[in-house]
Amino acid sequence: MLRLPFRRLRPLSAASGRSFSGLPPPLPAAQVRSTFLDFFRDKHGHLLVPSSPVRPRGDPSLLFVNAGMNQFKPIFLGTADPRSEMASYHRVVNSQKCVRAGGKHNDLEDVGRDGYHHTFFEMLGNWSFGDYFKEEACQMAWTLLTEHYGIPANRLYVSYFGGDAALGLLADQETRDIWLDLGVPPARVLPFGLKDNFWEMGDTGPCGPCTEIHYDHVGGRDARTLVNMDSPDVVEIWNLVFIQYNREVDQSLRLLPRFSVDTGMGLERLTGVLQGRRSNYDTDLFTPLLHAIQQRSGAGPYAGRTGTADEGQVDLAYRVVADHIRTLSVCIADGVHPGMSGAELVLRRILRRAVRFCIEVLKAPQGALASLVPTVTYMLGDVYPELSTEADRIMDIINENEAHFLSSLRQGSRLLQRTLSRRDYRDRLFPASVAWSLHRDLGFPLDLVDLMLAERGVQVDRQELDRLIAENQVVSEQQAGVSSRLMLDVLSLAALQRVGVPHTDDSLKYAYRLEDGRYVFPACHATVLALFDGQALVPEVREGQSCGVILDRTCFYSEQGGQSHDRGYFTCSCLQDVLFPVEAVHRAGGYVVHQVTAVDSLKTGDQIQLHLDQAHRMSCMVKHTATHILNFALRKVLGSAVSQRGSHVSADRLRFDCSIKGSLSSSQLQQVERCVNDIISANQIVHSQEVPLQTARTIRGLRTVDEVYPDPVRVVSLQVPVSELLETGTDRETSVELCCGTHLLQTGAIKDLVIVSEKQLVKGISRIIAVTGRDAVRARESGHGLWQEVESLSARLSSSTPSSPDSAQRLSKEASILSDAVDNTTIPQWQRRELQGRLRGLLRANNTVIRKLETREAAERAQVLLEKNGRKEVLVDFVETESLSVLMKTVNQLSSSFPLSHVMLLAPQRHSGKILCACQVPKDSPALAASDWAVALCQHLGGSAGGSALVAQGTGSSSDITEALRWAEDFACQKTQR
Repeated sequence: MLRLPFRRLRPLSAASGRSFSGLPPPLPAAQVRSTFLDFFRDKHGHLLVPSSPVRPRGDPSLLFVNAGMNQFKPIFLGTADPRSEMASYHRVVNSQKCVRAGGKHNDLEDVGRDGYHHTFFEMLGNWSFGDYFKEEACQMAWTLLTEHYGIPANRLYVSYFGGDAALGLLADQETRDIWLDLGVPPARVLPFGLKDNFWEMGDTGPCGPCTEIHYDHVGGRDARTLVNMDSPDVVEIWNLVFIQYNREVDQSLRLLPRFSVDTGMGLERLTGVLQGRRSNYDTDLFTPLLHAIQQRSGAGPYAGRTGTADEGQVDLAYRVVADHIRTLSVCIADGVHPGMSGAELVLRRILRRAVRFCIEVLKAPQGALASLVPTVTYMLGDVYPELSTEADRIMDIINENEAHFLSSLRQGSRLLQRTLSRRDYRDRLFPASVAWSLHRDLGFPLDLVDLMLAERGVQVDRQELDRLIAENQVVSEQQAGVSSRLMLDVLSLAALQRVGVPHTDDSLKYAYRLEDGRYVFPACHATVLALFDGQALVPEVREGQSCGVILDRTCFYSEQGGQSHDRGYFTCSCLQDVLFPVEAVHRAGGYVVHQVTAVDSLKTGDQIQLHLDQAHRMSCMVKHTATHILNFALRKVLGSAVSQRGSHVSADRLRFDCSIKGSLSSSQLQQVERCVNDIISANQIVHSQEVPLQTARTIRGLRTVDEVYPDPVRVVSLQVPVSELLETGTDRETSVELCCGTHLLQTGAIKDLVIVSEKQLVKGISRIIAVTGRDAVRARESGHGLWQEVESLSARLSSSTPSSPDSAQRLSKEASILSDAVDNTTIPQWQRRELQGRLRGLLRANNTVIRKLETREAAERAQVLLEKNGRKEVLVDFVETESLSVLMKTVNQLSSSFPLSHVMLLAPQRHSGKILCACQVPKDSPALAASDWAVALCQHLGGSAGGSALVAQGTGSSSDITEALRWAEDFACQKTQR
């Protein structure tokens, strides 16, 4: 059973524990936020840390940042780079942008139904990393709430962890006694179990008891029975988490080597308390937005109604739109755009939900949603300046996605109506597959599908739909799964430090040089300092066992900054013929971990030699330097508004994501390539230097991405030495970035770069794929070859007109095959665009020729048939053609000549044994529908057909065309003579 040391709190003065009877004076939300930050920064020495973007930094377990602690997870897990500023944090404070929509924390469907659920909110928090603990955290919280905010103490209740016998956890009596010493009456200090008062980061990892502070909106009563009962009158406002355990894989708990504090208080809810409002939407965080919505819509003023009192769900719609436009603005500004997977898919659903309520319920015109962005910017732009700088782009993206959604709504409504018209659904269930397709493919909210069906008295097959949803969830989780790696946990990292294992010296990864035009990589001999088997440090691993190997030094590059890890193998001094392949290399808390599956025994203290896969490393160096040059070229061609949104460098190609308003034109792609290849041809020197982080940020033209950088940080520049950039503030235009990757020493080794793909992932974000060296040369050769083929086809089409539809069709088929080759061959993207355009033009021109030839041929055949058959009520005959289009046109011409005739023509196919069928009947022919006639014949011939009451077509098989003609004519005569 775990026991924790108990510390008795010193008694406080009467003033500090005083009770307030009056309500606090209303505070503007901006002052609520600043009071919190100033209290911890100025009075208690906390470092004010800016909010991180809502897109998580390198954390695939999260769709969005959903709590203030997310950006500090490396500290809790012990994996923070010891050279980074984050590693020096002891006590910090911030206001963090959070989104809870999708994943474990998902409030999306609750937004609008009450006054306090949000998809976007701001989390006020203070943290201690091995500094203060329970006593100081509780004292500071109580002082801030009761003295600085002026909240009456007699409206506050506190909860604490009441223990769990099954886990052998005692009640957190220490926290209870702290609150009592602060003057909180015993009746207001309430114990709760694991669900309410024990916080865990995940299935494993740091965790601990928490204490929550609750506020009673009513006051003057005993409200303890309403605490943690989801009462709108008694709400939790602050959660103080005491992180003191680590949850192991076997679910046991072990004490952490150092304790931390993690607190979180929602700004929206706190503002509601301080402004005397039950609903967050009645505070000044939302009232300007609600007023703006009313101005742009046809709805009456917002009245704050909920449930059945909210007739027509107008006030619900107000809340949904106000909440969602804040979420959309913040997410898009931080680089999350509506898309088709992950966080992007969630944002797409939020946008479409907002559009639906805005247009359908509030009767606002198209474009009204985006017009609310300036109001969001006015309210939050001072705190989060990226909203102001990105406002125009946010509006563009919302408007474009709104237009797509409204188009999808129209298309989906037609699909739903078409499905309903096919059969009588009064006693049946609407097919779940169609409902799911509307949702998945067209973005229809499922509740909208239910609503549209309910209007028609139909229900969806809910059981089958739930199965499809669950099946999709499993697939999504599998796709989002992270490959398992032997990651050091916080206790293993602490154990390494406790036994004095030094951080890995990986400086040799940069210690290569050029000799006679060839790269020489250093030899590396090292000692095994520690082995990690996935659960604990072990002195030895046996054959077949996977492990993480920590060495005193390494020349291997660990995966970070978008660059793939190095490949290679170890040899042990005592086993020179045995190779230990290195499967992955990653960093954790200053240690480089080499993932190895032992092929023989490996022990701590063993002397090993590292063998680097030099070809793989060189390829990565080429691609990484090329990525920097590409980044520079894009900004030079398109302007400084281009910013990097992500990249990945591997041995075979590079991927670069950046913010661009629209897709690049062929001309722009060529300009970018020329700019890159000019730098390559110039064989510019690549300079690198470690510089203090704050000093590096002063370099003019420096490009960074949203990462936590080490201090000092490595600066990589082209042509201009880093020292010159620092000393003179030169205006020389060059590529200069903060980067920990491995780079070439001169750009000439890239040889060539070709952009082979460029497409918009979502509106405003482009993904560029490029190849270098020999791959680039091959891409250019393939492009040249396809260009010549298109030239040849174009020449043949322009030199002579095809004599028959068949010959023209052969040319169209050739053009289509060539078009597929252009689409799927690795060639320069600018060339692909040019060739695609030319081939589309050729196909259009050739299709025009085909239509003219078919019309001429059909007219000739119709004339022959007219002369042969004359006017008949039922005209059945055959023609010799391989084209169903010619057959249909011939039928149409005969029907035009004899509008009262029932016409069917058959065309035997010489090589396949099939028979093509086409027919048309008079407009007023109730006795015989064309579709019935064609279906009957084609089924008789073992085939199928389809069409309308007026025209139809199909295929069958028969070696006796005479019998088929007789059967078709007899069927029609029987129907028309009734």
